[in-house]
Amino acid sequence: MKSITVFCGASTGNDPIYVSVARLVGATLAAAGVRVIYGGACIGVMGAVADAALEAGGHVVGVIPYFLRSREVAHYGLSDLIITETMHERKMKMQELCDGFIALPGGFGTLEELFEVLTWAQLGLHTKPIGLLNTDGYYDSLIAMADDMVTRGFLKPVYRNMLLTSNEMGDLLHQMQVYRAPEVEKWLTDETT
Repeated sequence: MKSITVFCGASTGNDPIYVSVARLVGATLAAAGVRVIYGGACIGVMGAVADAALEAGGHVVGVIPYFLRSREVAHYGLSDLIITETMHERKMKMQELCDGFIALPGGFGTLEELFEVLTWAQLGLHTKPIGLLNTDGYYDSLIAMADDMVTRGFLKPVYRNMLLTSNEMGDLLHQMQVYRAPEVEKWLTDETT
């Protein structure tokens, strides 16, 4: 993998571990020669990922919509900063530029980005690995919910397994490197049309 998109919050959360792990992610990706693609802000967990990657000599590309440049405080010290017109263009550009995705702690926006790329993968629109770094158990409830979706028959195990999870960055990166996307089923059949 040459480029990874990192989804994460524009806030730092209320525990220093979130920024600490975000910095570890940025430094780890830079040390591995992996270009970081992210939401383009200089604040919160997003800024921590970018700053650590840059400090480690990495290449960092921020993608931010025009209307969020001042709200999220665009990072002007990046290798590249791409300004889009809309949030949809932002997400498409981040998807186009990367070979995989990692979600760190964040809020609704992070979850929306994560679930959109999971849905795209489920529909066969891409075959890129999607990782969830479960910092300090942040995503325990989400992981349990995904498992419950399988139990209740709303999600097939093959699609649940598209969401790679780990509490440790090195392990998550390894899972992503060896990931093979499942064959996507035909959604509509003669029986459903």
